[in-house]
Amino acid sequence: MTGVPASAAGGSGAQGAKPVRGGKLGAAAVNQASVWNVANLLTVIRLLLVPGFVMLLLADGGYDPAWRAWAWAAFAVAMITDLFDGHLARTYNLVTDFGKIADPIADKAIMGAALICLSYLGDLPWWVTGVILGRELGITLLRFWVIRFGVIPASRGGKMKTLAQGTAVGMYVLALTGPLATLRFWVMALAVVLTVVTGLDYVRQAVVLRRQGLAEAREAAAGADGAAAGEARESAS
Repeated sequence: MTGVPASAAGGSGAQGAKPVRGGKLGAAAVNQASVWNVANLLTVIRLLLVPGFVMLLLADGGYDPAWRAWAWAAFAVAMITDLFDGHLARTYNLVTDFGKIADPIADKAIMGAALICLSYLGDLPWWVTGVILGRELGITLLRFWVIRFGVIPASRGGKMKTLAQGTAVGMYVLALTGPLATLRFWVMALAVVLTVVTGLDYVRQAVVLRRQGLAEAREAAAGADGAAAGEARESAS
């Protein structure tokens, strides 16, 4: 329904309206083309940046300050696109199934690549990489565990965690020395603390959500059984 009178479209009533040739095909084309929007393009760019970032970070043995600076630039672009693609998709109704799948993959790919490379180079302890990546994997599994009961929204702590991780990893990618090297240690420590705390809070919310969902399901089943029993009594009488 477009709200345009039939007479204005060149006819009177339903009989005057003529089907547009290729109307269904045109609608299908629009639906297919909707995948190629600016939000998804930013996500694809972030995915393509991952191998380039790894090559830049590991170039010349991984300790050349110039190559590390270029790697930081690639990482910064990836983080910036991460901030904008989701916002654009929600604001301009550009949410697609492709974006729902590709966006979290791109996020974890760039962060995971950075952490693994930094640990491989000896700049970051492997246990830090294990804690952060283990948390992300665990939360992903939790999402599937409670998906039929609902979705847990992103919290302020989760957003702070993402900001702290991005800042800390970016500082470790750069070849920093002196006070800045000390500062990045504390930023990473904050990121690890937020990673653990928000992960535990997510587990708590997932358990509560699942319990509520199961309770509602039991109540609905009990109500259905009661209604069926009432109908059976009425039919018997």
